[in-house]
Amino acid sequence: MTSHTLPEPVLPNLHQSDRGRIHSVETCGTVDGPGIRFVIFTQGCLLRCLYCHNPDTRDPHQGQEVTVDELMEEIQKYRSYMTYSGGGVTISGGEPLLQPEFVREIFRRCQALGIHTTLDTSGFPDFARSKPVLDYVDLVLLDIKSFDPQTYHKVTSVAIEPTLHFARYLDDIGKRTWVRFVLVPGLTDAPDNVEGLARFVSSLTCVEKVEVLPFHQMGEYKWQQMGYEYKLKEVAPPTDEQVRATIAIFQKYGLTVQ
Repeated sequence: MTSHTLPEPVLPNLHQSDRGRIHSVETCGTVDGPGIRFVIFTQGCLLRCLYCHNPDTRDPHQGQEVTVDELMEEIQKYRSYMTYSGGGVTISGGEPLLQPEFVREIFRRCQALGIHTTLDTSGFPDFARSKPVLDYVDLVLLDIKSFDPQTYHKVTSVAIEPTLHFARYLDDIGKRTWVRFVLVPGLTDAPDNVEGLARFVSSLTCVEKVEVLPFHQMGEYKWQQMGYEYKLKEVAPPTDEQVRATIAIFQKYGLTVQ
């Protein structure tokens, strides 16, 4: 199959609160927020991250249409697991904030049942439409791919400023936040890039911790299956020493790192 670049998205009508498009769900997730979590992966994303391990979530026309009622019925089957583990529901993607009305309604229904809610986002989509979602979010997992604007654009194909604006707003409203940073050797690991991000994150009082996520190759096969050009196939995961050096930079700014 001939390799080609990912197409630019043409968004369908995603302005609905009772239904939306998802890629899949994970019923007992343990890495997307505290405790055992019911994770919903929404369909559609505007970023084109070079290391994306779910490129099949990018096209907003694919996936499956589901109603909020259908999802809530499934979520409640796992309520006891979530309660006893201190878990809850996480909405990830793709990019959840491309379907803000849909995501807001799921979170509203969850909170009405006493279920903890977590939003995993890049903070890039339309800010005005995204803000109301936060009314029903207990925790934000904010993915900040880099800090240097040129590096950020190289990684994602979009500008960094919307994400930084979103982060500042989270701080303004005191929303609990965990920042996620993917460490890619030769791409995001430059000390100045990491230090710039650490300095910025340390200025946000809402951030409880930073998660440094080592780059891996586990999503490469999806790119190949979809006929997309995977530009990081020669990049090795970071060494333990590289991870420790990156963690040390964040810790230098007084940040808790996982």
